[in-house]
Amino acid sequence: MPNFYFSSMNANFLQTPIAYLKGVGPNRAETLQSELGIQTFQDLLNLFPNRYIDKTQYYKITQLQRSSADVQILGKIVHIKTVEQKKGKRLVASFIDETGEMELVWFRGQKWIRENLKLNTPYVIFGKCNWYNGQFSMPHPEMELLTEHEQGLKIAMQPVYPSTEKLSNKGITNRAINKLMQQLFMETKGRFSETLSPALLHELKLLPKSEAMFNIHFPKNQELLAKAQFRLKFEELFYIQLQLLSKKMQRKQKIKGYTFDQVGELFNDFYAHHLPFELTDAQKRVIKEIRSDLGSNAQMNRLLQGDVGSGKTIVAVMIMLLAIDNGFQACLMAPTEILANQHYNGIKELLQGSHVTCALLTGSVKKSARRPIHEQLENGELQILIGTHALLEDKVQYKNLGLAIVDEQHRFGVAQRSKLWHKNEIPPHVLVMTATPIPRTLAMSLYGDLDISVIDELPPGRKAIKTVHRYDSNRLKVFRFIRDEIKKGRQIYIVYPLIQESEAMDYKDLMDGYESIVRDFPLPNYQISIVHGQMKPADKDYEMERFVKGETQIMVATTVIEVGVNVPNASVMIIESAERFGLSQLHQLRGRVGRGADQSYCILMTSHKLSSEAKTRLQTMVATNDGFEIAEVDLRLRGPGNLMGTQQSGVLNLKIADIVKDNDILKTARYYAIKLLKEDPGLEHPDNLIVRHGYGQLVKYKNIWNYIS
Repeated sequence: MPNFYFSSMNANFLQTPIAYLKGVGPNRAETLQSELGIQTFQDLLNLFPNRYIDKTQYYKITQLQRSSADVQILGKIVHIKTVEQKKGKRLVASFIDETGEMELVWFRGQKWIRENLKLNTPYVIFGKCNWYNGQFSMPHPEMELLTEHEQGLKIAMQPVYPSTEKLSNKGITNRAINKLMQQLFMETKGRFSETLSPALLHELKLLPKSEAMFNIHFPKNQELLAKAQFRLKFEELFYIQLQLLSKKMQRKQKIKGYTFDQVGELFNDFYAHHLPFELTDAQKRVIKEIRSDLGSNAQMNRLLQGDVGSGKTIVAVMIMLLAIDNGFQACLMAPTEILANQHYNGIKELLQGSHVTCALLTGSVKKSARRPIHEQLENGELQILIGTHALLEDKVQYKNLGLAIVDEQHRFGVAQRSKLWHKNEIPPHVLVMTATPIPRTLAMSLYGDLDISVIDELPPGRKAIKTVHRYDSNRLKVFRFIRDEIKKGRQIYIVYPLIQESEAMDYKDLMDGYESIVRDFPLPNYQISIVHGQMKPADKDYEMERFVKGETQIMVATTVIEVGVNVPNASVMIIESAERFGLSQLHQLRGRVGRGADQSYCILMTSHKLSSEAKTRLQTMVATNDGFEIAEVDLRLRGPGNLMGTQQSGVLNLKIADIVKDNDILKTARYYAIKLLKEDPGLEHPDNLIVRHGYGQLVKYKNIWNYIS
């Protein structure tokens, strides 16, 4: 599919199926498509190298060192022989230059190689050298006749393209892809239409498009390669930001929202008499930002980020009261029943004494109980509805929905959310909440079309959770500590990992752990709950309930408790096999404690065998409680792939840029996109027609949501 790299001058030619490129044909085309997704000339052009091998220097045989570097040598083959060995044979050629002699060795494909090698003819060879029996040898060298080498495009720095085992087996080696790329450049004469304005090229000193494309595939030197990479990365990120930002502008102009201009009795009464604690400055700032949105006549679309326990729910409640004060209804949608129940119970408790009507709607609510909810929602008697996906059902109709709050947004699909927006003629204001702190770079790319508010401080009186890392050999000391905490009247979580692929093994780990804990904490002195994914929901709820009520002192569980359990009396979180958890998961689990006034602890248990990445994760957890800091480390360790929930594919399907490594380029691209849209929102200035055309191609062929998976 076309994307924004080329304008119409090349567009049609570059949409030619790859099978028609000289040297490809139907079989190769099929392999390229299945392995690398290459269907057209355009796709091949946008297959950017992973790395480069410097071929700027030719070595003499006497200059060779016993290192693992790739080298390039000019010489000729003077003799070929087959040598018997324990398993099979090897083909050995004597290769000489004017300074000395070395061997070339092949263990596979010997018949074809022997038939095609030319004696006493100049070759350029390339590969890694081994020192063997007092002589250098090069196994399976890349070889090119000097005459061909001189005729080809001068590639001083050899690009290395993404590859797979199947490609190599089918003979589509790196060299083959390189040749196809050279062929493509010959057919296009290396001319590509410019996609950035003269002002951008001048101000950022960017290479022209054609020069950048040539130097990304056939760099003449390191300096030109760096310039080509910067130009293409900037362009990719610039167009993505341009689309996100213009969508945001259009939405603000086109999509009108309800104006909440009253700060009424409910809001003021709650603020004056029912706040459970003094609001932090961060909460006050966020409420101000949201109120400013609600007071304009544009529809609000805001992301509220806050760490575990930062008090997002209070903000949500106050904004709901603002909606009700202005004569509207509000709803809150959560991804799981546990979380929906927790929100419902927490919000009902906060609103005790006020006359606000509030109901819960989840899959478990019986049909007989649903009817009155539906009726009261339609006639306006019901002011707040809290629930799960059940809120999206067609039967659920509001009298006047003014505010929709979505918790843990990344767990809902775009289609599901749009269903909620269409419950009204005028779409409701939207507040998206997430407890997974997202690094600013990622937020700018994923939510560039949303306004972002951040609660970056915890409520007063919260004690920082003390986190320590202990090895399995310290288990007896850890158990002693648990007994001391239980004596003080506290409760304990012990969490075991759960990885779907090995559910049977995980279940065994959990049961083994449970049995050893029951032995060390026997009845009747200790009561223990157990919760895991294979239990019936009713049994799970029963066990959870016992722990919440304080009837059991220890909760042994898998990660089902990651969200949605709020037990202020639980002060210790023990995470078994902590090395098997991701950073954000460890942080979320730790957030289950530290909800009361007592000092809380998180103990990370591991074996002594740890990878360096696991060590980094554990050190980060011990060093900081700051979710944003943790998210930054997570982004560096894992890339943007699965920060947003469980997806593994990578959040941004970028061709050349990397939002972790190219953070600075992303900021630059965003700055120039904002500047351009401020100065020329319609991209009508003659200088910006190039950008307008490039943007048109992007919108036409590859919507931004193809980049954001």
